[in-house]
Amino acid sequence: MPKEQKFWLMKSEPDVFSLDDLKAISPKSELWDGVRNYQARNFMRDEMSVGDGVLFYHSNCTPPGVVGLAYIGSQQAEPDPTQFDKTSKYYDPKSKQDEPRWVAARVAYVAHFPSQVDLATLKNDKNLSEMKVVQRGMRLSIQPVEKTHFLEVCNLGGLKTPLKQIKLAV
Repeated sequence: MPKEQKFWLMKSEPDVFSLDDLKAISPKSELWDGVRNYQARNFMRDEMSVGDGVLFYHSNCTPPGVVGLAYIGSQQAEPDPTQFDKTSKYYDPKSKQDEPRWVAARVAYVAHFPSQVDLATLKNDKNLSEMKVVQRGMRLSIQPVEKTHFLEVCNLGGLKTPLKQIKLAV
């Protein structure tokens, strides 16, 4: 029996890695590296699967918000190479090659939203009141998203057939 598709919100600072950057390497996937939070790591390691939908969220910008759609592009997270690179700001001296502490998922581009769904819009939509990103204190860079919330955000962004677009992209 195939795994049920899951949905995620993944945050990135656009001056570090933007949706335009992901599009530029399309159709290839890009390693989502540098995550140094155990809960976010566990989502990538234990719960993400090929074809899961991703709301691509630009953070630490004005205004922050969801700018488009991506998907998880590999079956299993792989060791994050930045943890072993002494020149990387994500270097972790406690992580060992034979026992990596950090993993990274592969993410692939699907589409830009015709219009960004900024955080204020997310917070003001009563249908999204339970979405994690609008909850006080929720700062995780990777968050699970309910299917209904995923579809609502895509609709707000002007993307009418997101599940079909993911299926075509995978």
